[in-house]
Amino acid sequence: MKENDTPSSRPVTIADFKNARQEGRRIAMITAYDTPSARLADSAGVDAILVGDSIGRNVLGMPDELPVTMDDMVRATQSVVRGTKRAMVIADMPFGSYQCGEDEAVTNAVRLVKEGGAHAVKLEGAGRVIDVIERLVDAGIPVMGHVGFTPQSVHALGGPRVQGRDRETAQNVLDGARRLQSAGAFAVVLELVPISLAGLITNSISIPTIGIGSGPACDGQVQIWHDVLGLSEHLYRHVRRYADLNTIIREALSNYVLDVSSAQFPTHEHAVRIEHTVLEGLDADERYPDNKRSEPLDEGCPSDD
Repeated sequence: MKENDTPSSRPVTIADFKNARQEGRRIAMITAYDTPSARLADSAGVDAILVGDSIGRNVLGMPDELPVTMDDMVRATQSVVRGTKRAMVIADMPFGSYQCGEDEAVTNAVRLVKEGGAHAVKLEGAGRVIDVIERLVDAGIPVMGHVGFTPQSVHALGGPRVQGRDRETAQNVLDGARRLQSAGAFAVVLELVPISLAGLITNSISIPTIGIGSGPACDGQVQIWHDVLGLSEHLYRHVRRYADLNTIIREALSNYVLDVSSAQFPTHEHAVRIEHTVLEGLDADERYPDNKRSEPLDEGCPSDD
């Protein structure tokens, strides 16, 4: 979030989002779903980690986000929080967890904060969900909004499509962002929104806009962990890959398989020896002499002392 400065060790708060907007500092946000990933993202200086329901597609092998459950999200949020010291942790409320009535929505959001340890929750849309957001804000739970393409409505929208290409839909996206601000959201994600519309929305509301596939005019950006690190099979237009971990990991695992199959791993340096007298005292019936190694098995092994 800070330019020309190392990340502060102080935890990022809602106030930091507001200050970043006022001071013109960009907010860097990324998804994570487990402790090792969160630890890496946090140490790299990201401002916020989104525990996205995209865990369904990227980790759990689901076709989309819709099957993800509250239990999935609570467990993933717990994992991310364990690996985070500085970044704000924002948890997606999965499909069905807030469309079922305001009372149940509050109960589910409380789970993400109380059990999961999230600092805030994110909800999609700006229609009937507005009443839910107001209830959550009244309950003291910070809420991030989300307009444009909303993945939980993928079937209603006809797939992952840019939203706001014509005047009517552009007005709907703009009005939605305004309603989210009025409901008390502290920030709003703009997903797959044309660059000029994203800029207009950013200049029309006072809360930070976080873009994904919406160009550089937003106050910050969020990207999927697997996309920016080259772990996804598909390269989306709005993604910049900062590494090709697919290739690196595949080569590493291929080398591992080769070393094991050719008896190059493990070697004596990867094992521990014991005194020969220990084996001499064992009651063993060696029924499979063909498995014997010609060389002393513990020669060259480090001591267990």
